[in-house]
Amino acid sequence: MVKSPRSVALPEAPQYTSFCLTIGGNMSELIWSVNPFGGAVIDPNSVSSTVTEFASSLLESVPKWRDENIKVAWLEIPKGSFSAIATASEEGFVFHHATEDYAMMTLQVEEDAFVPPYATHYIGIGGVVINQNRELLVVSERYRAAGRGPGYKLPGGALQPGEHLAEAAVREVYEETGISTTFEALTFFRHWHGYRYGKSDIYFVARLSPLDNDITMQEEEIAECLWMPVDQFLNEESVHLFNKTIVRSATENEGLKVTPINGYEPADKFEFFMPH
Repeated sequence: MVKSPRSVALPEAPQYTSFCLTIGGNMSELIWSVNPFGGAVIDPNSVSSTVTEFASSLLESVPKWRDENIKVAWLEIPKGSFSAIATASEEGFVFHHATEDYAMMTLQVEEDAFVPPYATHYIGIGGVVINQNRELLVVSERYRAAGRGPGYKLPGGALQPGEHLAEAAVREVYEETGISTTFEALTFFRHWHGYRYGKSDIYFVARLSPLDNDITMQEEEIAECLWMPVDQFLNEESVHLFNKTIVRSATENEGLKVTPINGYEPADKFEFFMPH
């Protein structure tokens, strides 16, 4: 999370029926709303795919933003209007982030106005699953970095958009091993800079209880999957010290359990973890 020393011109949840402004008499006028932080959030439906129309409406809009003391202009360009990107760039807009469906660009109308960054981290989670025989569920990945030999590790992977940590741990373990589990607690997390595309990474570890013992390995990504005695795992030379450390943490500590807090609803939006 980034804290700003000044007002933040966030683009979230614009209501175009409020404070909507139209500029000029163009065939395609830009329409925007003013958010609580002094940012102009442009309605993507008003972004013309015709370059000349978009250029004309943009040229008329920028002076108006300055007159209205707008701090930052947020321009969401939908996929069908990507031809407008070059024109926006010529007028000083820069990329903020992009998806398959749109490109978000910003313009600092007020010099040095604060623009909050887009997502800065990847989030992943692994599962420590120990059965009644004190055996640990481990996998060996099919695809490894060059020079890395086979080594056993925890099943796990990246969170999907809108997914809770507890849900992701259960899902990842099931997808890779076929073992159904229930979530018990978070027992570890690691913060790592310089991970992928210059972004940082947070990796959580959860302790899970197995509901069965019959492995069905995900052959596309996993080369081997088995139940291994915990003591063997902790003494195995091919197991990285990091993996040994997180398994010890899961077996020696209660961890943080899912704990609801009154007033924070709906449940699919919030997730809290506390020691018990």
